[in-house]
Amino acid sequence: MDYTYTIYMKDIKKSFYLGRRKKLEVLHGVNITVRKGEFISIVGQSGSGKTTLMNIIGGLDSPTSGTYKLEGVDLLKLSENELSDIRNSKIGFVFQTFNLIPRSSALRNVELPMLYQGVRSSERKARAKELLEMVGMGDRLEHMPNELSGGQKQRVAIARSLANDPAIILADEPTGALDTKTGRMVMNIFHRLHESHNCTIVLITHNDRLADETQRIYTIEDGRIVDERVP
Repeated sequence: MDYTYTIYMKDIKKSFYLGRRKKLEVLHGVNITVRKGEFISIVGQSGSGKTTLMNIIGGLDSPTSGTYKLEGVDLLKLSENELSDIRNSKIGFVFQTFNLIPRSSALRNVELPMLYQGVRSSERKARAKELLEMVGMGDRLEHMPNELSGGQKQRVAIARSLANDPAIILADEPTGALDTKTGRMVMNIFHRLHESHNCTIVLITHNDRLADETQRIYTIEDGRIVDERVP
């Protein structure tokens, strides 16, 4: 499919209804574009609309109006089942809280997205092992999440985000639950992935110092993009 942008968002608005008549608009016409292989950040404080925007980018929520295309596919025209498939195959999620399956090993956690895609067991295991080795977790394949440190859990989460070779990695405050040294290590992994695998990465953060490490920065305030800059 021929497309110019991996992410194309135009005039994205999102409203919530408080009761039957009162409407609260949280996003007021957001425009964002991301080209393949870009590492960008979206910066905003609590209450800025950052989380709502992240949910729309990740296909976890739909805008009230506007256009959102991911690799040329109009997500607003998809059914819920089609959206679910897009989330699993096109978007790699990395959350602040890791979101690992507690009773599954690191290897099994990384295999999970591939299981949903119907990848054969031998292929799943081989790719999961390769990805865990890539993020320095090759010696922790059979460890459960409760046997891992915060930084190790996040590295497993990053490996899992790459399982289905997604169009984008969407990282929501990925260092927020980590100490400074461990957070630095996690950011270094993102930089290595971007440089060596040409990954398209969208970093959601409130940390200006982390945002300055990316190629472009969008700043969101009160549901509007108020600035776009190159650090």
